[in-house]
Amino acid sequence: MTEAFAPPPPVPVPDEQDRPPTPSVAQDLKDGAVVMLAVAFSGLLLGLLWAWLAPRVQYVSNGEAVFLRDTENEGRIGADGTFFLIALGLGILSGVVVFLARRSGGVAVVMGLSFGSVLAALLGWRFGLWLGPSRDVVAAARAVGKDVPFDAPLQLLAYGVLLAWPMAAVAVHLGLVGVFGPREPEPAPAWDAGYPPPYAHPVEPAQAPDAAADAGRAADAAPDAGRAAGSADVTAPPTDTPPR
Repeated sequence: MTEAFAPPPPVPVPDEQDRPPTPSVAQDLKDGAVVMLAVAFSGLLLGLLWAWLAPRVQYVSNGEAVFLRDTENEGRIGADGTFFLIALGLGILSGVVVFLARRSGGVAVVMGLSFGSVLAALLGWRFGLWLGPSRDVVAAARAVGKDVPFDAPLQLLAYGVLLAWPMAAVAVHLGLVGVFGPREPEPAPAWDAGYPPPYAHPVEPAQAPDAAADAGRAADAAPDAGRAAGSADVTAPPTDTPPR
């Protein structure tokens, strides 16, 4: 007994209009360049906030040399921590903004975000030093006079904090793309998935009632005709027997 098998319907081929447009290489490079420039110039905000929020360290002069007013002041370490926290927050913000602007992501966008973040950290560092107190300590001591405290210039002792912005931006952007980014369409099933198993064969169409009845009568008449032919051959005498 054979097993009936009905082949599955053909898988519809998606229309070209339904597929999302694939950006060209030139468009990807353009998007990456725009992202890099926008993120790099946002480093000015980092320098401004760092110069404003960083704790101050004060010097004092005795007329011959310059000394720390408070030797136990941790303001120099606090300046590094302030830079790190501001850069970390701006890195997270830039990663979110770039994702919202370009949800599909792409290698060019990620590279633009990473290089732009490095440039933003460097620009913010130098811009914060320029906005802070003068780096000419001797001239500042002469300007204020003897035994008068004055603010020390900003310093960045731990240069590793410059990586806070690019690492946070790239990590947040890739995480958002991986969770909320567009998904690739599911691949179509393989062609051999629709073939029947080796033991299955298609069922032949049912015969009409009249044809089935004629076939049955022909099958019943076939044995009677055979028996009649056999008996005729046995009883018939030979016709060309030679005389004795």
